[in-house]
Amino acid sequence: MRRKFLLKKISFLLFLVSFASVAQQHDETTASAQTQDKSLKVSIKEYISHHLLDSYDFGLYSYTSDEGEKVHVGFPLPVILWDGGLKVFSSSKFHYGETVAEVGGDYYKVYHNKIYKTDAAGTISYDAEHHPTNVKPLDFSITKNVVFIFLVSLLMFFMFTRMAKNYKKSALPTGMGRLLEPIILYIRDDIAIPNIGEKHYRKYMSYLLTVFFFVWIVNLLGLTPLGVNVTNNIAVTFVLALITFVLTTVTANKSYWGHIFWMPGVPKLMRIVLAPIELLGMVIKPFSLMIRLYANITAGHIVLMSIIGLMFIFKSWIGSPLSFGLAFALSLLELLVAALQAYIFTMLSALYFGSAVEEHNDH
Repeated sequence: MRRKFLLKKISFLLFLVSFASVAQQHDETTASAQTQDKSLKVSIKEYISHHLLDSYDFGLYSYTSDEGEKVHVGFPLPVILWDGGLKVFSSSKFHYGETVAEVGGDYYKVYHNKIYKTDAAGTISYDAEHHPTNVKPLDFSITKNVVFIFLVSLLMFFMFTRMAKNYKKSALPTGMGRLLEPIILYIRDDIAIPNIGEKHYRKYMSYLLTVFFFVWIVNLLGLTPLGVNVTNNIAVTFVLALITFVLTTVTANKSYWGHIFWMPGVPKLMRIVLAPIELLGMVIKPFSLMIRLYANITAGHIVLMSIIGLMFIFKSWIGSPLSFGLAFALSLLELLVAALQAYIFTMLSALYFGSAVEEHNDH
């Protein structure tokens, strides 16, 4: 009896030990899976952030070799710095931001997509708010976005030059003109003339056509796997909005300035109050142009890349196809957004030009 009791006791203890070990293994497996899931989410987030940024090299894609080494496929671009003198070198010295570049006895490092002066070890110093304190030279480098700005400019020059030559031979559009003519006529008849007026619209047509096709084409290129996000760069949208502001300010007539600084038809005391508000509105208008284009394009890229990243998180036959289908549908919507943002920027620019040259004969 005692032996049977001991055997039962030992068996029960062995069962408890085995259950505890299984539970521990399950907890370790769960913790490992959570860690891997967390690291995957961090990797996807970092990839999205990297995709949205400009770069000093044109990277097509990268992969990890059998030896565990990360291999980049692409080509370098020229780096142009002013640091006590002009310094020009290839971005291959940075090796996609992984190494320190030595140029003329000075060392430079790419940190958070900016070039800082450093030492041979690539040391970055920080202030109390964890901001880099290293010297940052003036940067005039030809980045990936700059390359595509040049390419889109050349493409537009080629298209419109070829179209103009065809019109010299025949009044009927041929080739590329069959696609471009309806769009040009739409911008003229439905955007420029109604908002600016038949008397003044001609002097703004070249800019309106240029900004529409430029924004449209670079937005379409941003949807390709090349990873080009020109209007996703707030510096680009700032310059476009600044050009609209300068043209509006320079070409404005006396009536425009009179309605800002001394608005007719209202009491004199109210004119003094309204003047700074109207002057502030002059700055807010181009600022809204800049933010609207930048925010819409950036948000579209972030949502699209996040949905694609869900396929790698779900890893199931239900979640992955759903993510792919949603990403495909959103890509089609982004094609509409690419043209819509170009239209909105052109339309608002025409409205600002129209207010600048409007003649108030009623006063």
